Order: sequence, then C-alpha cells, then structure tokens
Amino acid sequence: MSVLLILGIVIIVLLVIILARRSGAASQQTRLEDARAEAQRWYERLGGQLMNLHGNDEAARQALSDAGERYNAAGGQLQQANTVRQYELARESALEGLQYVRAARVAMGIDPGPDLPALASAQGAGQLTREREVSVQGQHYKAGPQPGPETPYYYPGGRVQGRPVPSGWYSTPVWKTALGAGAGVLGGMLIFDALLSPGFGDMGYGDGFSDGYADAAQDFGGDAGGDQGAGDFGGGDVGGDMGGGWGGGDFDF
Repeated sequence: MSVLLILGIVIIVLLVIILARRSGAASQQTRLEDARAEAQRWYERLGGQLMNLHGNDEAARQALSDAGERYNAAGGQLQQANTVRQYELARESALEGLQYVRAARVAMGIDPGPDLPALASAQGAGQLTREREVSVQGQHYKAGPQPGPETPYYYPGGRVQGRPVPSGWYSTPVWKTALGAGAGVLGGMLIFDALLSPGFGDMGYGDGFSDGYADAAQDFGGDAGGDQGAGDFGGGDVGGDMGGGWGGGDFDF
C-alpha cells in the first residue's frame, strides 16, 4: 500500500506541474497576443493619419516625414517581433510617429486630435514653454514651444546621450548629430547644453527635466547650474575654450 501511495503522490505532483506549465504558457500567449494587437492598432492608426495629411509648409512637411520614418520602423519591428518586449517597442515607434503627426497638425493650424499615451522614452524630459536662442561655434540655434520658419524641426522629447531633451520645435535636428560619433557628438551636446542649460534662465521644461538634467550633467564632470551654466557659456556663446567647464574634455559617453 505504501508503494501505491507514493506512486499516487508522484503522479499528482506531475499532473500539477504539467497543468501549471500549461497555464503559464497560455497566460504568456495571451500577453503576447495582447501586445501584438496593441502595437498593430497604433501602427494602423499612424498609417491612416499619414494617408490623409499633406503638409504645406516646411514644419508640417518635416514632421510628416519623421512620422513616415517611424511608421516604416514600426512596420519592420512588427514583422520581426516574437516577444512581448519587441511588440512594446513597435508600439512605442508607432506612438512616436503619431506624436509627429500631432505636431504636423499643429503646424498646419488644425486640431491636433486626442491626447496620446505618453512615450516611455520621453519620461522626465518635459517640454519647452518659451523660446530660447544661442550661438555655438559661430552658428545660431533656436528652440521653442511653437513651430515657425526658424524652428521647423519637431522633437517629441527623450534622452540623447543620457541627457533629457524636452519636446518642442528646434531650428535644426541637433539630436541626430548628438546620436552620431566623434566630433559630431561633441558639437551636438554643446548645442544642447547651450539651449537647455538651467543657467540660461527660466527652465520651462517641467520638474522631470530639471532633475534629469542635473543627474546627466554629473557624467560630464560638472553640475547643471555651475560648470555648464551661463558663466562658462559666456551668456550664450559657447564658441570658446570648453576645457574648464567640461572637465578637461573627458567625455564619458
């Protein structure tokens, strides 16, 4: 009897394990299907918006072009996705594209439409609330909360080289330069520092940006309000020697 009892217990344990694994697999498959459907929904919405909008000025055309790039990226990610995380990344790309669409609609003077879910990549980046201008190495740059002839490039907010960059309209897509390599990175980051440093006056980005900027500044051997503030930048012109404020040029990218 004892042998039969042990055998019965073993069988019961094995059945419990098998059922638990099946339940876990079913739950995982449900999560996967939900993530796929969510990403597909935003992807299709982005595609529909792109088919129905045509920009007439530079700001709107540029925003729609960037939206188209995100649409293509999301499509490629959806084709290759086979995990929940990969579908989440495709969803993020589609949502970023829709942020560009909203920006294009603003530039065209029409209703931007309903609010969108927040971008995970833009968390804590904040947004520009006032215009800012600066000269860096002989070049003039401008940023602000509204599109215009001098600020035709929209950025939905995010982090570039660890720095929080607020959403808004810029005179040039500096974030693309800063995501490059070598001298391009240095030039792009100098522009960001000059435009966005708290030392240049009213922050206007939200508390998240202020905290994020201060944290990121530590990676560059200084603090956001001191080494990289208005004093070292000479009131907005950072074309001079940056050796002191940047810790002798030692960049930890």
